[in-house]
Amino acid sequence: MTVGDEDTLFDVDTPLGFQVRTTQSHWELITTLKHPALRGRLADVQMTLQAPDEIRLSRSDSQVYLFYRSDGAKRWVCAVTKRLNGEGFLITAYRTGNIKEGDHLWP
Repeated sequence: MTVGDEDTLFDVDTPLGFQVRTTQSHWELITTLKHPALRGRLADVQMTLQAPDEIRLSRSDSQVYLFYRSDGAKRWVCAVTKRLNGEGFLITAYRTGNIKEGDHLWP
């Protein structure tokens, strides 16, 4: 299934000059099976993409970006995105206590 097969839940601009989108069904997969701690935190993930504290490039995939935004003492919301042919989409999102290694892109 591609993003165009269903309604887009959000499509937000990032500081890196590309948009990231996700669908309702993909968000439900993230918040029910992968990372239930993010249930009810859609706005936090959108803010992480729009106004992150830090962005890193994945060490294992040059098309994967990790957006981090502070979420309390020594905690972060991480939104993992992929950019293919200029199109950005959300892979997953989660809370973490550590920022992964990778090329520091922003700020």
